[in-house]
Amino acid sequence: MATRNDRAERNDRALLQAARAVLAEDGAHASVATIAARAGVGIGSLYRRYRTKEELFQRLSVLSLEHWIEAAEQGLADPDPWAGLAGFIKDSVEFGQGTMAPIAGAIEVTDEMSAKSRRGDDLLDALVRRAHGAGTLRPDVTVTDISLMIEQLGRSPLVDQLRKQGRDDLLPAATQARARLITIALDGLRSGSPDRLPGDPPGEELFIARWAPS
Repeated sequence: MATRNDRAERNDRALLQAARAVLAEDGAHASVATIAARAGVGIGSLYRRYRTKEELFQRLSVLSLEHWIEAAEQGLADPDPWAGLAGFIKDSVEFGQGTMAPIAGAIEVTDEMSAKSRRGDDLLDALVRRAHGAGTLRPDVTVTDISLMIEQLGRSPLVDQLRKQGRDDLLPAATQARARLITIALDGLRSGSPDRLPGDPPGEELFIARWAPS
């Protein structure tokens, strides 16, 4: 039987997922009511747990940082330096890491956020240094390059727009196109033979279909 803590953790995960989606669409003006509705959580229940919108966003930021830390630890546990770094990047991008960026400067950074951010930075630094030491990562690629790349790739305007339009017929192809771009980006980080791009090349409909009237 699920405990109160189990339910709270599930709600937090649902809220984080919803917040990423809403922030991707609405930016810093994302509505708490919209996030709650997307997560399937009542607005009253949300405010009983989080007293303010800032407190909610602070918690969501902590959860996002915790995922970053977990993904980096898993990357370091991989004995292959390149596979560990690439796995971390893919995990972070697919999770949507970086979609909290619109609220940067809009909320107070808590001590917990600062501590987890430093821990995440240290782990990524270790991943990058290990890949550099193994000669698998371009020597001119920095930790900041990796962080910015994850933030840029963490959002997929094409996928978000098609999902919002209800174009389920195009979502698989759009998701596949995104996977190809992630692989292209990863291959740009190292020398040698590139990995084979996944799936078939995206069709022209992915580019033009979203311009059609609803």
